[in-house]
Amino acid sequence: MAADNLRAALIMVLSMALFTMNDAFMKSLAGEVPLHQILLLRNGAVTIVFILLAWRSGAFRRGLSRRDAKLACIRGLAEVATAYFFLTALFNMPLANVTAVLQSAPLMVMVAAALFLGEPIGWRRILAVVIGFSGVLLILRPGPEGFNTYALYVLIAVVCLTVRDIVTRKISKEAPTLLVTAITSAMVAIFFGAKGIGGEWTELTPRSGGLIAGAALMVLGAYLASVQAMRLGEVSFVSPFRYTSLIWALVLGYVVFGEWPTNLTLIGAAIVVGSGMYSFFREMRVNRRVPVPPVRNE
Repeated sequence: MAADNLRAALIMVLSMALFTMNDAFMKSLAGEVPLHQILLLRNGAVTIVFILLAWRSGAFRRGLSRRDAKLACIRGLAEVATAYFFLTALFNMPLANVTAVLQSAPLMVMVAAALFLGEPIGWRRILAVVIGFSGVLLILRPGPEGFNTYALYVLIAVVCLTVRDIVTRKISKEAPTLLVTAITSAMVAIFFGAKGIGGEWTELTPRSGGLIAGAALMVLGAYLASVQAMRLGEVSFVSPFRYTSLIWALVLGYVVFGEWPTNLTLIGAAIVVGSGMYSFFREMRVNRRVPVPPVRNE
């Protein structure tokens, strides 16, 4: 199990690197190709691959219940909103700053799960949430000089991401993951394709076409790697390695875009990550204390 956990952790680190590289590719396209065109092409290609994978795995034979189909569509709408607000912010803010704020999403999901799903949350984790969001304020620094519309867009993206994850939790475990993911990706492609009707379209150059193709490959690889990591290793061991995306964002932001966060931003990011990791480990500890009911033979 130790060897499996180590391999799973490395695969999760790779997954986060691929997700962040996708963000870097997308940011590199800012001002060169309209957002609706980028997402139609990227998610159109990704959707085709997911449909093929779902078909090969027998997901279409199993299908979705009416309830799960509705939830999958709601999840898709949340993903559409997340893509719009996140990428608009990413095009106008440093990569590391946007990534750091997104690290607060697990804290938001934990609060939402307590409010809407009735999941228990103790005072320690509530305190961790408060501290974590104080870190977000350090990153965004609301005020005449530091706060702008795009900072607000990042926060809206976190809310939309929270809605997506809460809806995902309500989808039954029997629902094929690849099919749900294909629906989500298709909805993004269809929405932004429709949004571009009558709008501006740009002829792709080898550079822009290569960046969009690269982004599609990164998303596919990242998704498949994250699924493999969670199947191979223990969730409690593997999940914290998701926060390595911030390290990749710092490296890529500096190397590709010449960006480096201020000291306050770095401190805020450390607070957000620390709060998230504490909340996760606290949840694991609480769950281990829950007694397992005895098995009854009747």
